[in-house]
Amino acid sequence: MTRTVNIIGAGPGGLATAMLLARERVRVRLLERLPIPGGRTSTIATPEGFRFDLGPTFFLYPRVLEEVFSACGYDLRSEVEMVRLDPQYRLVFGAGGELLCTPDIDRMEAAVTALSPADRGSFTRFMQQTREKFHRFAPFLEQPFEGWRDLASPDLLKLMPILKPWKSLDSELGTFFSDERIRLAFTFQSKYLGMSPFRCPSLFSILSFLEYEHGVYHPIGGCGAISAAMARIAAEMGVEIHYDEPVESLNFEGRRITSATTARGDYPADATVVNADFARSMTRLVPDRLRRRWNDRRIAAKRFSCSTFMLYLGIDGLYDDVPHHTIYLSENYRDNLADIESRHRLSRDPSMYVQNACVTDPSLAPAGMSTIYLLIPTTHRHPNVDWTREAVGFREVAIDQMERIGISGIRERIRYEKMITPDDWQDGYEIYRGATFNLSHDLTQMLHLRPHNRFEDIERMYLVGGGTHPGSGLPVIYSSARITSELLLDDLGVGSQPARRPGSAPRRSSPQEPVVTASS
Repeated sequence: MTRTVNIIGAGPGGLATAMLLARERVRVRLLERLPIPGGRTSTIATPEGFRFDLGPTFFLYPRVLEEVFSACGYDLRSEVEMVRLDPQYRLVFGAGGELLCTPDIDRMEAAVTALSPADRGSFTRFMQQTREKFHRFAPFLEQPFEGWRDLASPDLLKLMPILKPWKSLDSELGTFFSDERIRLAFTFQSKYLGMSPFRCPSLFSILSFLEYEHGVYHPIGGCGAISAAMARIAAEMGVEIHYDEPVESLNFEGRRITSATTARGDYPADATVVNADFARSMTRLVPDRLRRRWNDRRIAAKRFSCSTFMLYLGIDGLYDDVPHHTIYLSENYRDNLADIESRHRLSRDPSMYVQNACVTDPSLAPAGMSTIYLLIPTTHRHPNVDWTREAVGFREVAIDQMERIGISGIRERIRYEKMITPDDWQDGYEIYRGATFNLSHDLTQMLHLRPHNRFEDIERMYLVGGGTHPGSGLPVIYSSARITSELLLDDLGVGSQPARRPGSAPRRSSPQEPVVTASS
């Protein structure tokens, strides 16, 4: 008998899950609120001919998605052209100095030494020790965690001296680098999780390691091109994709979902996968009385990530001397983080990320023009900040900040502009509190303490994406798709591959990292 699964949301996790389920001849119905695939990993295409990534702008650690494609009979590199960047990004420190970050170990070691002679040799030592940490912990990021017994796995407990869960990320990097600017260069990646390096667990030193070990990639056409390719492949595999069809309600018999309802009809299914923002979808679609562990009160009490203020600018001309990725780190970085996380106010000197993608990919703009993508981490939605009053003034702060990284005179060159505030992330993109990186990744909200891939409150409901285990970031979201699809197939008695448990060996081999073209 053919089984039917509804997937709510065509983000990266939903698309990967759809592919993996369709591979096992499951009938998959994907219900997407927007007219295009990808969710936050989609493309903004303008009538003027500019294209921007809505959210993620670079691709890390392609192994997981390569394996998803391969399992479905496709080759990721053949479907999406990707360029490995060198330099992968430029860091500009408000406290003084710059660092042009390269995956070439010798050149990076020299760059670190030039900025901080006292840290000579520390980069190589960091890579060597973190390599061991990653290789030993990585299998646990590919397995479900459904209770404390999974956490008590003997193999995981043996890793505690290496993982050091009692230390913060900044504290861990302090054992390698004495200069605070260098520590920031290897801890700012905690912002990928929407967290401060002074609160983020030391485990996440693996994030910066992955950038240098496996590369920072630009998919030609942007990260949205990966989502578009996945949607096309899913359709080729028989997945029914319903665009412009938001789910209005879920129907239950007891604690079990029986169907999803949209404006166009009611869709029965044997199981339901939620790829929409976890907190937003639970509080909107699942009655509070049915959620024991994750009711409205408990969700509201959880810690959520920061949000982001965004500008997408189509400009006349190019900034050829500005690298593809640039990160400006506030002069008083700790103070900037306190504004975001505890004071919930806007900073006068905010840190920011700027993508100047057309130096690598001219296809993103009309001839003679280019795109600028600007992201400033901010507090998630909070009464302290009224964006209806602050947005216009903060736009001026954001544009002024670009002068710090060599982008000058941009106001006169803007030909297209789109702004997104935390209000927009919540109201326009259905993200709880506008927290773009979901639940924070502190120790009380990780592994079995995060919403489970096999959702514990509702029968035959499964979660995929940044709000469940393993967490935020494209590589782990794709990993969540593998975990979720394996659990679901196991429960439905479909397929031949049982879900792995913590401590078991991965079934898949890890292919060698391919050699790709570098660009400046």
